[in-house]
Amino acid sequence: MSAHESMEHAEHAEHASGENKKIALLIAVIALCLALSETLGKGAQTESIAKNVEASNLWAFFQAKSIRRTTVQTAAEQAKIALPSDEAAKAAAQKQIDAWQKTAARYRSEPETGEGTEQLSERAKHAEEERDLATAKYHHFELASAAFQIGIVLASAAIITSMIGLAWISGLLMLAGIGFTALGVFAPHALHLAL
Repeated sequence: MSAHESMEHAEHAEHASGENKKIALLIAVIALCLALSETLGKGAQTESIAKNVEASNLWAFFQAKSIRRTTVQTAAEQAKIALPSDEAAKAAAQKQIDAWQKTAARYRSEPETGEGTEQLSERAKHAEEERDLATAKYHHFELASAAFQIGIVLASAAIITSMIGLAWISGLLMLAGIGFTALGVFAPHALHLAL
């Protein structure tokens, strides 16, 4: 090998080494983005599950209150039909009917405790909205994580194959992942509305 060929080979190796360092830095940045996206995704997934459990519990409580209210209303209506003719018994029966109707009204709306069926329904719907928001965020973070992971693989392949085009594609995937992460944080329903 001539001196000139040796110098060309050394220059090529130095150039490849510089490119590899840049690609390694790209991989490090993509890995950092992946870690952030995964962390946000797990948080959104946990929140989605927690809000789903909360909504389920509130709907179960709503159903129990509805059943109690229906039972009390039915008892009051049956007692109205079978009012005794004796005035003392009639007054006692009417007092019980009034108490049942008051209880039924309380089961329907109890703003001071938030445990009437109207309040429970609103709370459950709110928990469902929060669940849906967290789920939408989670889907964006998952798409971002996939883009970052594929970007890391392609950047690694670029080092092995010396195909710089793979590094460029990797960089574009990183930008797409950052975009999905931003959508997850700032506009989680944007893609769902577009589809």
